[in-house]
Amino acid sequence: MPRGDKSKYTDKQKRQAEHIEEGYEERGLGEKEAERRAWATVNKMTGGGKKPGGSGRGQKVNKGPANKGGKLGGKAAAARPAAERSKSAKKAAVTRKKRAGASTKKKAARKKK
Repeated sequence: MPRGDKSKYTDKQKRQAEHIEEGYEERGLGEKEAERRAWATVNKMTGGGKKPGGSGRGQKVNKGPANKGGKLGGKAAAARPAAERSKSAKKAAVTRKKRAGASTKKKAARKKK
């Protein structure tokens, strides 16, 4: 089997790689690099090809590599100035307070009925 052959991968693994590749391309990566990273992610999650004869059969899927992308948002927020983050937090607190008051009023109205 030549290097890079995908015949031992299941249809699900191929779909996963395609979906991950699209995500990388949306972030601005080139087509080849996106494909390389997508298959690396699928391999890390599943342990390689899952069809009979492939490695890693019967083992659980490691979802850690798929969740790794969520950490990017925290880094972006940390890069913002402290004053901007503080302003945003205060605005969120006011919104939560308003919504909490509105839900309390709705509950009181239901009890009256």
